[in-house]
Amino acid sequence: MPEGDSPIMLTVAVLGGTGKEGSGLAMRWALYGYRVLIGSRDAAKAIEKCAELNTELGGEYLVGLSNEAAAQAADIVVVSVPYTAQMSTYESVRAYLSGKIVVDVTVPLLPPNVRTVHVPDGGSAVVAAQKSLGSDVKIVSAFQNVSAEKLKQPGTEVDCDVLVCSDHDDAKIEVMKLVEAAGMRPIDAGPLANSAAAEAFTPILLHINKTYKVKGSGIRITGLSS
Repeated sequence: MPEGDSPIMLTVAVLGGTGKEGSGLAMRWALYGYRVLIGSRDAAKAIEKCAELNTELGGEYLVGLSNEAAAQAADIVVVSVPYTAQMSTYESVRAYLSGKIVVDVTVPLLPPNVRTVHVPDGGSAVVAAQKSLGSDVKIVSAFQNVSAEKLKQPGTEVDCDVLVCSDHDDAKIEVMKLVEAAGMRPIDAGPLANSAAAEAFTPILLHINKTYKVKGSGIRITGLSS
């Protein structure tokens, strides 16, 4: 946490937080000062992952719970699961999301063709989630173009911008704070419908990684003051 800042009292639940991207974000937010819960369909798996990460961090920073318990206890819920598990995850925690900010990291990848853009029905996986959950849930699209490779070393700045899309301006502001807390620059990319572009760009980055033999290519928006 930056020197001089007071602890942040918001609780963030990362559903799918046992995965590479979810766990990387969880560690960064916990070190910054957020109270962070890692959720999983299997609570025992979440507890085991938190023990591993807490050992790496050198303290009791993260708490493992079931997805349902984590979502219920959180102020902000982050959904970081594969596309195939997105809607089933929402169905399992729907009762605990009313009035909350939900950050959706979903990219509609269809293995084995993960380097080819897939546009889901309705144009966007995150827009589909908003329609399913209703306007009482404030969904924000973010972090689709950040490689897990870039998040492995918490405390280091990530050379990547994050496109943040939402139809809820107040929620967008809170998520942009999360982006900064994770060591990246947030970019207000407009309404939630624009998340279709961020989702579609991830397969392109995966293609670039393979073609140029790099790990974790990202995006930068030029022409803005730092």
